[in-house]
Amino acid sequence: MNDVNGTAFAVYAFAVWRVSHLLSREDGPFDVVFRVRRRVGQGFFGALLDCFLCVSVWVAAPFALLVGDDWLAHAVAWLALSGAASILFLLTERSAPMKENQ
Repeated sequence: MNDVNGTAFAVYAFAVWRVSHLLSREDGPFDVVFRVRRRVGQGFFGALLDCFLCVSVWVAAPFALLVGDDWLAHAVAWLALSGAASILFLLTERSAPMKENQ
């Protein structure tokens, strides 16, 4: 496993946070994301999109492929990027009350 560039990792972590926040908390441009969430309803995918922590796991997966050069590095980066995005979420959501389903 090669050394991970800390700056690149931070940029990827912020990107994972941004995309995850867009999908789980925002309406998006022209309410596109809101309409997608409404269309999927309250089933499995609807519940997934309501949970930032859940969304960040799946959003982090493609970004993890940019970190490292073998499957172990990708797997560790996947968890680390989701974890970093989750920490950012929890820090930024401190002033706002959490939804009860989280």
